[in-house]
Amino acid sequence: MGEPRSKEKPFSISKRLVWEAYQRVKANNGAPGADGCSIEDFEADLKNNLYRIWNRMSSGSYFPPPVLAVEIPKAHGGVRILGVPTVADRIAQTVVAMELEKRVEPKFHPDSYGYRPRRSALDAVGTCRERCWKVCIRKSCAGMPGSGVTVSER
Repeated sequence: MGEPRSKEKPFSISKRLVWEAYQRVKANNGAPGADGCSIEDFEADLKNNLYRIWNRMSSGSYFPPPVLAVEIPKAHGGVRILGVPTVADRIAQTVVAMELEKRVEPKFHPDSYGYRPRRSALDAVGTCRERCWKVCIRKSCAGMPGSGVTVSER
């Protein structure tokens, strides 16, 4: 006989995290996915829909549904295919992103700006400019009386 199964879920996902993910998805006002369910439709049975997402993710049985393929015209002709996930799948993706961000973000180097939350290419350029000015000022002031910068610090 095998060991009795634990009644705990294999993945520790809080219901609060699912709620916060739902709030982010709702604030984004996305379009319905392949199931045709809008945010408003999802909210009609909000408690059960959020519970279903939490239960499936926590038990490891969540499987994403198909996405809706939408053609987006390109500026110079042709089209690009955009996949629109369902509302429930966007919530599940947001749960995963929030959990990964919490665990991985502290491991990044402070000067890493690519694909990071609350950071942009303009932030990177700003940091470079700030550092360049400090170096330029230090070099131009070197050896001047009262500057506090000696020639050896160049």
